[in-house]
Amino acid sequence: MIRMSDSDATDSDLQSQHMAVSGVTASSEARLVHLARQGDQQAFQELVLRYERRVFQVIHQFVADQGTVADLAQDAFLRAWERLGQFDPARRFGPWLFRLAVNLTYDHLRRVRRKGRWSLFSDLSGSVMPDPGEADPREEIDLTQEVRLVLAEVPEAYRVVLVLRDLEGFCTSDVAAITDRSEATIRWRLAEARRMFREAWERRQRRNDGVADPDE
Repeated sequence: MIRMSDSDATDSDLQSQHMAVSGVTASSEARLVHLARQGDQQAFQELVLRYERRVFQVIHQFVADQGTVADLAQDAFLRAWERLGQFDPARRFGPWLFRLAVNLTYDHLRRVRRKGRWSLFSDLSGSVMPDPGEADPREEIDLTQEVRLVLAEVPEAYRVVLVLRDLEGFCTSDVAAITDRSEATIRWRLAEARRMFREAWERRQRRNDGVADPDE
């Protein structure tokens, strides 16, 4: 099923882990942002290098097609460059960047839905038969598709909180900054999103097992 973040990890622990993994320190990032706001393209490129892998990963949680993910990530960095003058340097750059990326991603998904097609889930199965001596990779692919399908049943405002907090491991304060909501709202939405996901997962498993849904 979906892997929830370790409930014993505090928000400060998660934030510190993310900063350590990316090699970002608050002082160095602030310096790069300051230089980039003055038009230093090399400084901004350094910010891109620090964040591009994580931005791609976050978008990929919502969009399966890697080409589309790459385009959206590029658009997010382009928009960040164009809007650096609007960025409040008293705040952290990362959550602001991820807000741009998530908003662009949902704008894309809404355009797709309006066109009458849904591209959140691509055909990941392929036709290559696995080596019988190795674990079948299609089992993991099938689980990924199942998780995506169940996540699609969670309303957007709750889904984004669930993905950012439990799949991507952002701390509550960062999720609040990315979604422009209070931390109290994020904690409430996360609890509701987990409940919705759990109920949707159980419904789907009952359907797969041929068991009638008591709610239908």
